[in-house]
Amino acid sequence: MTAIERSRTVAVVGAGTMGQGIAQVALLAGHRVLIYDIDADLAADGVGMVQDRVDRMAAKGRLDRAGAEEAIGRIASAGDLADLAGAALVIEAVVENVTVKQTLFAALEEVVAPDALLATNTSSLSVTELAAGLAHPGRFLGLHFFNPAPLLPLVEVVSGFATDQAAAELAYRTVLAWGKTPVRCADTPGFIVNRIARPFYAEAFAVYEEQGADPATIDAVLRESGGFKMGPFQLTDLIGQDVNEAVTRSVWESFYRSPKFTPSLAQRRLVQSGRLGRKTGHGWYPYGPDAELPLPHTAAPEQAPAKVTVVGDLGPAAALVDLLQEAGIAVAATEQGGPYIQLPGEGQLVLADGKTSVEFADVVYFDLALDYRGATRIALSASEDTSERTLAEAIGLFQKLGKQVSVIGDVPGMIVARTVAMLIDLTADAVARGAASAEDIDTAMRLGVNYPLGPSEWHGRLGQDWAYDLLHHLDERVPGGRYAPSLALFKLGYEADGDEGDEGDRDDTGENE
Repeated sequence: MTAIERSRTVAVVGAGTMGQGIAQVALLAGHRVLIYDIDADLAADGVGMVQDRVDRMAAKGRLDRAGAEEAIGRIASAGDLADLAGAALVIEAVVENVTVKQTLFAALEEVVAPDALLATNTSSLSVTELAAGLAHPGRFLGLHFFNPAPLLPLVEVVSGFATDQAAAELAYRTVLAWGKTPVRCADTPGFIVNRIARPFYAEAFAVYEEQGADPATIDAVLRESGGFKMGPFQLTDLIGQDVNEAVTRSVWESFYRSPKFTPSLAQRRLVQSGRLGRKTGHGWYPYGPDAELPLPHTAAPEQAPAKVTVVGDLGPAAALVDLLQEAGIAVAATEQGGPYIQLPGEGQLVLADGKTSVEFADVVYFDLALDYRGATRIALSASEDTSERTLAEAIGLFQKLGKQVSVIGDVPGMIVARTVAMLIDLTADAVARGAASAEDIDTAMRLGVNYPLGPSEWHGRLGQDWAYDLLHHLDERVPGGRYAPSLALFKLGYEADGDEGDEGDRDDTGENE
């Protein structure tokens, strides 16, 4: 199947920022474009703004002048819905209200040709519900563009319960022909991005609520150790706390208040206080000309140990062995036991595994990093029972590797590790339930929210049992279902080993023997 021919008209209903952006994408792909809005003046203004942007692109050399002039002549406003009769595709970008959208599409169905596609750009409403009153729901689907539509490549192509496969495929091919990166997904709450992204915010807020660390430190660890472009406190201030919390609450309600998606009480209080982020001058952080952003906690310099012993296979942290040796720290190794780094004072340095330091005699946990060589900050956690010498040696060790060190509270799973484990688990569950493919989820999370790796890519890198084991331990320490590993994640461990399942090697503690 090919894309909709460039000779066919594409119509956009809604002349706001998103509608204008979608119109611009279709226009520069070669289509004639009509913009309709219930307010005719807004529609005309929308056309003018798209034309101005195309003209500026030509002035900057991003489009040739002749092509820009030709494109400017192919966009117009529509004074009535009936003017959209010849459109091969109509994309709606109006207010997020079920009744408003259903009324609009019922009217459009009376106007457009039988072979025309009808699409909603909704980010939060059910595509299936929006199509419920249509006589021909098979041609209805979701095309969720991300803002700003001309710049961001991702488009979620959402099939409702009644969407015909041929319609979804035609839409997919069309979006691909427009130069975008489409991903296929079923009509589930949050689609891909807004569903899978919840732990990125939720786990950071949970660590804060558990008094594990302050927002600036959590943000810094996720950026400088986890490789994320922005921290969740910084990002939600940019999005708007009210907007971000509304999405979280919508997904939570749509999944029948599953503990996996429970909203943050701390964020609720922030919204109630009117501190909505940059747009109000204060959110998690203060803004304005005189505002001073808080700095992350960074440990004072400590003496690095001269030698350590690596016990067992450090797994995701194996790169530390070479880094230690390159830094001049003598490394002995033993294959029996572990995995941990034995420090000279007899304390142990252990990769975050969902347990807590207080459970052991003298343990400091260190957080997961996207790349231990490239990371510029590492988080450590210790309990009140951890000896001062062990903590100092752990701090000095990572400082010797050129890292800044943030010491946080004795929080199980720490910051990066628990976030990544939850992303992996939600992805495995979504794939198992037919919401989307693992490949499309990875693509969506990298392009839609700029993650350094897709969740399945993380999973492959960390090992098939890593996320399961960490979440199993977390679930024991924080019961209630939020951290209970999904059945899908459980099965992935056996599938990777080629087990039939009747003689599996995972014991009842969630560890591998």
